[in-house]
Amino acid sequence: MSTKSQYEKNASPNTSIRATISECTKEDYRKKTNFIPRAGKKEEKKGRRKRKEGRKDSMVSREQKRAVLHEKLQLLRSVTNSHALNKTSIIVDASKYIKELKQKVERLNQDIAIAETSSQQPQLPVQVTVETLEKGFLINVFSDKSCPGLLVSILEAFEDLGLNVLEARVSCTDSFRLQAFGGENEEEGDMIDSQVIKQAVVQAVQNWSESNNDG
Repeated sequence: MSTKSQYEKNASPNTSIRATISECTKEDYRKKTNFIPRAGKKEEKKGRRKRKEGRKDSMVSREQKRAVLHEKLQLLRSVTNSHALNKTSIIVDASKYIKELKQKVERLNQDIAIAETSSQQPQLPVQVTVETLEKGFLINVFSDKSCPGLLVSILEAFEDLGLNVLEARVSCTDSFRLQAFGGENEEEGDMIDSQVIKQAVVQAVQNWSESNNDG
């Protein structure tokens, strides 16, 4: 056996590694041994810590959003007098509540318009009432004057509304009195209520009064 072979056989592992390092660049050595510099290890630990903290912050944020949403739903449930327990039912009840409020506002606006219209014609005191019956409306119009031509104006208003006059009693000798029972025209399709009818009759009275004053 040659001296060189004997040397290679007896060489220690450290001697072999040092020989390999001497033949390679530092970059090659790092690639072969997966060497990570100490500074790089610190950065890697810091990155893992940041990612872990980020996941915790994300979980906390989601929990906070759920808590805020739950609080708002409970507030909405309280305001709308809802007895629902799940989110969908609470929102449905809130939608119905808002719809009812809109209808109340519309009725109030109609009452205000009627009051303003009535205040504009003090020279002709006319009483108008409309009652909702099971299958129609009962309309009463009274004035202490005979009011010639007023009946035509009121009937035209009924026609514009799509209201069918099923029965009527009229007296206009010394005073004007109209009692009419009307029902909705099903072919028209639009729903009408007592406030709409009352407003239309008052408007007809006002138009009639203005035309008489102009004449």
